Amino acid sequence: MNLKIWELISIVLSALVTGVFWGPWVALSRSISTFAPEVFLAIVNRLTILLTGKDTAGRFCLIDMYISPGGGPPPHRHDFEESFIILEGEIEATFRGLKSVAGAGETLHIPANAPHQFHNKSNRSARLLCICSPAGQEEFFAQVGVAVATRTTAPPKLDETAQAEFKAKAEALAPDYQTELLQHA
Repeated sequence: MNLKIWELISIVLSALVTGVFWGPWVALSRSISTFAPEVFLAIVNRLTILLTGKDTAGRFCLIDMYISPGGGPPPHRHDFEESFIILEGEIEATFRGLKSVAGAGETLHIPANAPHQFHNKSNRSARLLCICSPAGQEEFFAQVGVAVATRTTAPPKLDETAQAEFKAKAEALAPDYQTELLQHA
């Protein structure tokens, strides 16, 4: 199979939007990807890494994000571009100090070094497709997260100590992945 990167993204996006995802995509991912999808838990966010930099010659990574109610990253910025396609639910995004709500079918693009954050303010999970260019963010998630069985695995209840440990780990690793955690987006 000789697909160009953007043809592959088109196939993946079409499958995600139409809901025909796990059947055909699992077979497709195994035939062209050297990296089987892995799922990592970041407190209440579940992240399925679909494509890594190894799959795309470092050009981008593709991550399926399952964001529980109340979930989302803290304010931050990084030296790579990031785009989010909202597949299900809605999120409240803060970008350079301005808040907006984005729902299913909408796309958010974050330029490199722009302060931003998002939260799922609804009472149901949101699902986003995240593309980071160039790749590398998937490695941060693999380092900071905890592997879980599926993207819908319920997150464990973390006490204050466990939450503080997770936050400290993320803060310590962030500079290695050109990410700066901020007080405000």
